[in-house]
Amino acid sequence: MLIEQARTTMNETLRPSTLGEILDRTAQLYRRNFWVFAGVGALPIGAMVAIGMLGGFGAVVVAVAQRGAAPAGAATGLGVVALLLVALVAIPAYIAACVFSVAGLTQAAASAHRGEKSAIRAALKSVVPGFWRYLWFLVLQGIFVALIPMTIVAAVAVPLFYLASRSGEGVAAGAAAGFVVFLVIAAALGAMVWLALSYAMGLAVCVVEQKSAWESLQRSWKLSQGTRGRIFVLFLLVAALAMVLSMIGYIPFLIIVGVSTAAGNGAQHAAAALVAAELVQFLVNFCVQTLLAPVSWIALVLFYFDQRIRKEGYDIEWMMVLAGMTQLASASPSGEGGVASGPANPPDTVEER
Repeated sequence: MLIEQARTTMNETLRPSTLGEILDRTAQLYRRNFWVFAGVGALPIGAMVAIGMLGGFGAVVVAVAQRGAAPAGAATGLGVVALLLVALVAIPAYIAACVFSVAGLTQAAASAHRGEKSAIRAALKSVVPGFWRYLWFLVLQGIFVALIPMTIVAAVAVPLFYLASRSGEGVAAGAAAGFVVFLVIAAALGAMVWLALSYAMGLAVCVVEQKSAWESLQRSWKLSQGTRGRIFVLFLLVAALAMVLSMIGYIPFLIIVGVSTAAGNGAQHAAAALVAAELVQFLVNFCVQTLLAPVSWIALVLFYFDQRIRKEGYDIEWMMVLAGMTQLASASPSGEGGVASGPANPPDTVEER
């Protein structure tokens, strides 16, 4: 069944693709599976909305306690407890929503690329067996991409500024230290971008091949060689699209505020119009983020398969699978709308094309 579903789609994509072809394929997959990608991609934003509602509820509890007969100290303690409870619930819930979202998007994108049907529930269900592995991968990715470069910057900046303040050179020493720190920060930012590009396909490796977090980082480093520039262009395009859509989404806010100001119906009407404008802006931003979230993850999955074709002869292996000469190594643990890993242990010695 899986082979029949994959045959038509994979026959069309079993060749190295240009950046334009990958972007076009991303748009096609997104359009054909819009509700799946949008639903899974909306999880973190939905979690933020739920967290905001919990925070609002906590604020209401504190306000009621302060207005009641409770002493001021008791009301303050109640407010602290309420905030702590919200934080204890909100932080793990948001982290879990992010993991389910990005891993579910990767699962759904790989399934759609192979021509398999997927659903929101199936995509999220397939994340459950590997949840902790995906979480650990994201933590490791954050450590290597952000934490280590920032730690190096801090380790250089703090002693330099301390020595500059202790020296007798005054402004000259401070200026020299500031210039050196600026160079270190610039180098760290460049390293962070480069590391982000190097590990960008790691989650696809972790999800599709079911490798450990550390193995996924190592494999992503190798697969990304030769295509980091294309991934960088992808991120630039997504960022530019996000900026354009955000600017367009800001127009309703300006219209509402401008009309209410021109009408001049008093402070109460102006305040109500401002609240309405903020609500409209929130809804627009919610829609923009929900729509853009799947784009990068779909494209990264396509880059992953493209690099396997270029470096490992993945197209030849899949042709052998479709011809019945070999079998798929494994399938998704969920058994429902999951992602098969494809031929196992792909050769690393196939000449890059």
